[in-house]
Amino acid sequence: MNHATVHGADRSGLARFQQLPLPQVEEALDAILDAHLAVSAVGLVAVDLYDGCFLYDFSAGRMRLIDLDEYRPGPFLLDAERLPGSRHYMAPEEFVRGAVIDERTTVHLLGRTLHHLLDSPEGWRGNDDQRRVVDRATRAAPAARYSDVPALVAAWRRAGCRPGCPCRRSATP
Repeated sequence: MNHATVHGADRSGLARFQQLPLPQVEEALDAILDAHLAVSAVGLVAVDLYDGCFLYDFSAGRMRLIDLDEYRPGPFLLDAERLPGSRHYMAPEEFVRGAVIDERTTVHLLGRTLHHLLDSPEGWRGNDDQRRVVDRATRAAPAARYSDVPALVAAWRRAGCRPGCPCRRSATP
């Protein structure tokens, strides 16, 4: 979605993605969430997750995640001034030496991802319930967010369901 070049960021893939029909966007978001359910299940937290990690195959209509080499066993205490990553996606605690980095940090990163990929130049493309899920996931205080990735995913899938929608599946990996 975001390709770094010597002349700056190329976000043409993101702009194209944001014009896709909403069901295709939601399917791609489900792929990102499903991957993070698996990450959560093995006790890892996301570090350096941003739109450059998302590669959308427009021909196949499939989202792929790349460059995920910074995921770490969690929780852990931040022993540096900040974690690597894009400020646009990072949780406030990722800038505080000694802060606890845990699943609530991943919840924030995923909330920013959901917001960024479901937004467009014309504005928010999701429904009001999805917006409330994103708002809770991205609260500044970790304790005010969803407790873990499965809780976020369950709330997200409930929020996006419409009559006949296949998203009523379980949020467990």
